[in-house]
Amino acid sequence: MTTYAALLRGINVGGSRKLPMAGLRALMGELGLGDVRTHLQSGQAVFTAADGDEEALAARLGAEVEQRFGFPVDVLVRDHAYLRAVVEACPFPAAALEPRQLHVTYFSADPGPARYEGIDRAAFLPEEFRLGDRALYLYAPDGIGRSRLAQWLSGAGVNKGLIATSRNWNTVLRLVELTAG
Repeated sequence: MTTYAALLRGINVGGSRKLPMAGLRALMGELGLGDVRTHLQSGQAVFTAADGDEEALAARLGAEVEQRFGFPVDVLVRDHAYLRAVVEACPFPAAALEPRQLHVTYFSADPGPARYEGIDRAAFLPEEFRLGDRALYLYAPDGIGRSRLAQWLSGAGVNKGLIATSRNWNTVLRLVELTAG
């Protein structure tokens, strides 16, 4: 059995797309997923499964959530090894930063550097970003809510064709802990 995290995009934010975590846990259990736990109300679930196909698990969970709750939800599924590798590869001094200053955007596939070639990085300083393995690290010293760079990075067309969902550094670390087994 492998332990995974399911990252659901855009639920329980701003009073829309309500998905109760108890309902999500029940649904995942009915799908035969084991040891289901949720973290916070913003779309993280941890579970075990014998199936090693993250894309198939994500597609199945997304389809079942839409059928049960009545709205589509993009889902990414990542195993513990990947989540740990994202933390270990962080290009910013995470231990020296406040967790609200550092975020990771997880992607369904490698976005490639070409998507970001048109950005004038100097115009956004001191905010910065770096690409990783199907991930983007964002340093926003005033937090993501005030970040002009975050707005640009999530703007129309930049991530076209990809599922992208962001988590703050506290959640990134917690998902590593929860999937450690």
